[in-house]
Amino acid sequence: MFDIIAFDADDTLWQNESLYSATQMRLAELLAPYLDGVDVPARLYETETRNIPYFGYGIKSFTLSMIETAITLTEGRVTSADIRQIITFARDMIDMPTQLLDGVAEVVAQLAASYTLMVITKGDLLDQQRKLDRSGLAEYFAHIEIVADKTEKTYRTILAHYKVDAARFLMVGNSLKSDVLPVVAIGGQAVYIPHTLTWEHERVDPAYTQDARYYELAHISELPDLVKKLTKG
Repeated sequence: MFDIIAFDADDTLWQNESLYSATQMRLAELLAPYLDGVDVPARLYETETRNIPYFGYGIKSFTLSMIETAITLTEGRVTSADIRQIITFARDMIDMPTQLLDGVAEVVAQLAASYTLMVITKGDLLDQQRKLDRSGLAEYFAHIEIVADKTEKTYRTILAHYKVDAARFLMVGNSLKSDVLPVVAIGGQAVYIPHTLTWEHERVDPAYTQDARYYELAHISELPDLVKKLTKG
């Protein structure tokens, strides 16, 4: 029996990466008159990666990285109207309805009837809380943890706070780097459900996963049967 089953939010419960990808393309279109043959998404990713230690994750940090990328790539020629447009991109992202992934609503409701559920996700507090409120899922989650990053230390701190033994903790997510490997490393159990779009920052070298023991599912609809199997085992 698990004391807590935790879920990542972005691209595990609801669509997220497709929203960022679409906005990257909007930025590329905005900057096209200034540039010739520049891979804007790739340069934006470089900026995001460099800025993560300073600004963390989420739409606000993404917006700052878009603005910095625009200034850098255009060598300062980007106009104030263009910067205003980038800010509009961010507002559009924030205003987008939360689109649940297929099967999520049914699975969460089913598991909540027997288990204590938690959300553990990275990003901006206000943005993630807003997404959860719009999702219609908030009532099923007993605990919400929005963290700066997901490391072994992060998970240990959360489990200590809720007085949960790692062996009785199950984490479900779409990132091996953030949702699976750190949990397995501290003695917890993890379920990996790949998403068609995965942010480059969340990818890991396959060599790091060879000895990691975790469960991989093709679809979240398979999760209740796996939980039942693990509970009986």
